[in-house]
Amino acid sequence: MTPIASSPLPPPTERRRLREAGALTQDQVAARLGIAGKTVASWESGRTTPRGRKRAAYLALLAELSRAEAKVTVCPDRQPAGPFPAPAAPLTPAQAFDALYAFCAPALVRQTYLLTGRRELARESVERAFQLAWQRWPEVAVDRDPAGWVRATAYEYALSPWHRFRPRFRQPDPPPADRDRRTLLDVLLKLPPPYRRTLLLYDGVGLDLPETAAEAEASTPATAGRLLHAREAIAARLPELGDPDVLHRRLTELASTERLRAARPPTVRTGGERRARFWARAAIAFTVALIGTTTLTLRTAPTHYEPPVAPGARIEGVPPRAAQGALSAMEVELRAKLRQEMVPGPQRLVPLTG
Repeated sequence: MTPIASSPLPPPTERRRLREAGALTQDQVAARLGIAGKTVASWESGRTTPRGRKRAAYLALLAELSRAEAKVTVCPDRQPAGPFPAPAAPLTPAQAFDALYAFCAPALVRQTYLLTGRRELARESVERAFQLAWQRWPEVAVDRDPAGWVRATAYEYALSPWHRFRPRFRQPDPPPADRDRRTLLDVLLKLPPPYRRTLLLYDGVGLDLPETAAEAEASTPATAGRLLHAREAIAARLPELGDPDVLHRRLTELASTERLRAARPPTVRTGGERRARFWARAAIAFTVALIGTTTLTLRTAPTHYEPPVAPGARIEGVPPRAAQGALSAMEVELRAKLRQEMVPGPQRLVPLTG
């Protein structure tokens, strides 16, 4: 018995993770092993276990995928002891992030394209999700499913309704050239976003119903209802896709035919660092401006209440002010009268004679 044949199989979730890390679909794995796609799905869900020659071939394939993933973690001069080598030294955060991005980003970009129908938005969503993952790497690194964490973040960003107001996304992308693929993408994009996301996670990515419900943040019955409604909508337009296996294969083909390339891991990581520095500096500048404005306001503000000056009003009945000159007849008569009559009161009030 060979060492590989006698080695234990990894857990079902690890089998699926290794396949996704190698950018392989279930149908591609099935073609390499000479089995049906349903069998691979059953092995990855844990419902069945391979035996005999199929088990040995499946173990060899998983070992090959594991060695490809471990190239960034194993020292070149150290030979692995088994089909699933362990890293010779702990990875740095940057190395671990680059490894996660290199093996998950290509497939995630294709999945996000099926979710949005926009190539540039799919790439942007995945890059933003990984940039956020790098900012929160201590949290993401210990998550039980880092790829799922990034996938959920990318889906949330891609389905944001604010993208419709961006000028670059006002016009739809050119549809696929093939008529059947164009029709399938059109039916997908007409589904409500929660239904489209549920269908993609279950029939596209291959998650089971509880995992789909957890990632979509919905109850299991609600997720099942969304899935059934989405399948019925697609089957009404494309009856040949009523079989879930055929639908899974067509979704995989639709995503794989688009030439969607993700940026290199260091580019995404450094881009996220630059974005974080920019927003940190912007926050500092805004805080300094706010403090300066507050200080200036306190220095120039009045310290006591000053009542407002009443607006001027026109006063009626006051005779116009006369200029110096000869007295009028009326004024002469009034002066004579005042001089002749006795004036009671202090003497200072008595007018003097000419």
